[in-house]
Amino acid sequence: MALPSLEWMVEDARRLAECRHDHPFSVLGPQPLEDGGWAVRVWMPDASTVDLLQGSERLAMANPHHPWIFEARVDADPGCGYRVHVSRGGIEHEQHDPWAFRHEWMGELDRHLFAEGNHHHIWRRMGAHVIERDGVAGVQFCLWAPNARSVALLGDFNGWDGRHHPMQQRLGGIWELFIPGLGAGQIYKYEVRAQNGHCYQKADPYGFRHEIRPNTGSVVAELGRYPWNDSAWIEERDGRDPLPQPIAVYEMHLGSWMHAAADQPFIEADGRPRPPVPAADLKPGARLMTYPELADKVIPYVKARGFTHIELMPVSEHPFDGSWGYQVTGWYAPTSRFGSPDEFRAFVDRCHAEGIGVILDWVPGHFPKDGHGLAFFDGAHLYEHADPRIGEHKEWGTLIFNYSRNEVRNFLVANLIYWFEEFHIDGIRVDAVASMLYRDYLRPDGEWLPNEHGGRENLEAVRFLQQANHVLFQHFPGALSIAEESTTWPMVTQPTDMGGLGFNLKWNMGWMHDMLDYFELDPWFRQFHQNHVTFSIWYAFTENFMLALSHDEVVHGKSNLLHKMPGDDWQKFANVRALLAYMWTHPGKKTIFMGMEFGQRAEWNVWGDLQWELLQYEAHKGLLNLVDDLNVFYRSEPALWGDDFDQYGFQWIDCNDNRHSVISFMRRDSGSGRWVVVVANFTPQSHSHYRVGVPLEGFYAEVFNTDSSRYGGSNLGNLGGRFTDAWAIHDYENSLELCLPPLSVVVFRLDESRSLQRPAIGEG
Repeated sequence: MALPSLEWMVEDARRLAECRHDHPFSVLGPQPLEDGGWAVRVWMPDASTVDLLQGSERLAMANPHHPWIFEARVDADPGCGYRVHVSRGGIEHEQHDPWAFRHEWMGELDRHLFAEGNHHHIWRRMGAHVIERDGVAGVQFCLWAPNARSVALLGDFNGWDGRHHPMQQRLGGIWELFIPGLGAGQIYKYEVRAQNGHCYQKADPYGFRHEIRPNTGSVVAELGRYPWNDSAWIEERDGRDPLPQPIAVYEMHLGSWMHAAADQPFIEADGRPRPPVPAADLKPGARLMTYPELADKVIPYVKARGFTHIELMPVSEHPFDGSWGYQVTGWYAPTSRFGSPDEFRAFVDRCHAEGIGVILDWVPGHFPKDGHGLAFFDGAHLYEHADPRIGEHKEWGTLIFNYSRNEVRNFLVANLIYWFEEFHIDGIRVDAVASMLYRDYLRPDGEWLPNEHGGRENLEAVRFLQQANHVLFQHFPGALSIAEESTTWPMVTQPTDMGGLGFNLKWNMGWMHDMLDYFELDPWFRQFHQNHVTFSIWYAFTENFMLALSHDEVVHGKSNLLHKMPGDDWQKFANVRALLAYMWTHPGKKTIFMGMEFGQRAEWNVWGDLQWELLQYEAHKGLLNLVDDLNVFYRSEPALWGDDFDQYGFQWIDCNDNRHSVISFMRRDSGSGRWVVVVANFTPQSHSHYRVGVPLEGFYAEVFNTDSSRYGGSNLGNLGGRFTDAWAIHDYENSLELCLPPLSVVVFRLDESRSLQRPAIGEG
């Protein structure tokens, strides 16, 4: 029986052919007819013939309305069970019909939660998912583009021709299409057509993998297949408060820590060499290492150094190496520079097996303008503000998320949960929080808009950060959420129900600037700047601080840590040893950037690797030994971390001896009752009879000395420790007469087992 002639079909066909159709399911696939029968319509551009296959029945399909719409009449709804036999360009094949799979993928509850910004697992619906529908394997695509006129899929599967696979618009600006027969590894993009007819090729905002730059396509990747082995680690992590624990973080950039030789290919498990990642800016003969290679090198190294965590500069996909990862285009994908998502999972898994936590830099403050990214995504300002006075960082050339839009906040909050859930990370460091909090950040007068109260605070960003941290700790109570916040914004590390931002740690930028300014001074002038060393204690307990010497301090002409120091090489190394030891004994958790641990001389260069050749020299090996021993001592001594955020944990002995540039203090732990005495001499002048008051009499063992010859020092010290004298000073009845080595930090602990063994005068 012939199909009826429908004039409206001509217009639908024209819209399909011109990529303007937003509801292809209203025309294609099984469609009911007025007389009770059904028409099956297949959209097949450039096909010469199409036959409908139902079981053993084969029915030739006609195309009365358009050369690319093939139709056949059947007596009943065939559902998804039919196939089509296609002849195109002399090639024949069989396939399922994408438009037979009509049922919604993203249901009403999903849409509702997404629209109100509370779908914490939205990635399980958005993006490209390898699934089965009605027993048919394929890939389900789902995209949010509410301002688009139409959206189509592009890929090798259709010759990158948007006419072949128009998507169906659902409520809430959601676009869906299931394509049978596709699987993991398929490269794809979305062809988004704006209301004005302009066409954009966009990577998937929720893509779980992307092509290696400079290519910009998304890659279908499966979730939930990696066999994790870290359940005990995760259970222990989320079962305790991380704040009264030792935290020493090694910040690193995976692409420049170490490179492999280009003529040494990475061999896959099946014996095949992996093609090297193109990297024209690396030094000749070098290539980027893979996640497995990095795991073999980085994890043993960090474990040997005694750090508790690795902090990775952003690993989310980004198009330009020189951005260090801070201009993200693939929010839901580890960068393919180093390998696959599962290889990154294996990296994290192995870190946990070795007792090392993983922190990722997370960048919810801005995004780049790359054409395949989020900018002007659906022909309108979807993810960013339309007004550049609140929507653009001109100095950075990036755009600012529109935090007032529920779906945009949902994109970011769910992304945070995604990294913890899918990759088992242990913490985040949120980059450039100050740029989010203030509408006038890096903007001159007249180029920013005040908030509704006339102030400079970005209230939408505040609410976003509070939501993100609140949701994070709901799901992962043992997580670390660290703010890089450089202003005096109050209550950054207070809970959200108290009005705080909800982070549990904040980088202490004030301490970092004060200390670097101080140590860059010639030691003679330090006596006039004692407040640089002592001022941080005035506010040390107003937030939960982390002390950080980060990558930002060793680039852009700032020199590396070693060469910030004055004096000859011996003094430079001694200064670095003293700075690091003061950092490790000062209240607050610790972070240093790669290369600082052995005295990198050159500034950090994203295109090179660290100066590993320096470790052939004793001074550099000595500094590495110092960091190793500092971490061992730190982790074994609760007084240095148990009460980091309580005033009980710190007590000055003397902070006023600016004439000698010497400070002395105690660190204490209420839980264990342990305490230590720390004395720092920040000049090259040693002091052989320096007296420091202590609260109890007895023998004080010297448990750490940065001037040890093991670290490259002069080996001055106190012969293992000192007994107290009944000499009152610093408001204490007892004191120690100490030898203070030059440019040093020495630490003492009361040894009660020896305190009763004081030799008589004239003995020993």
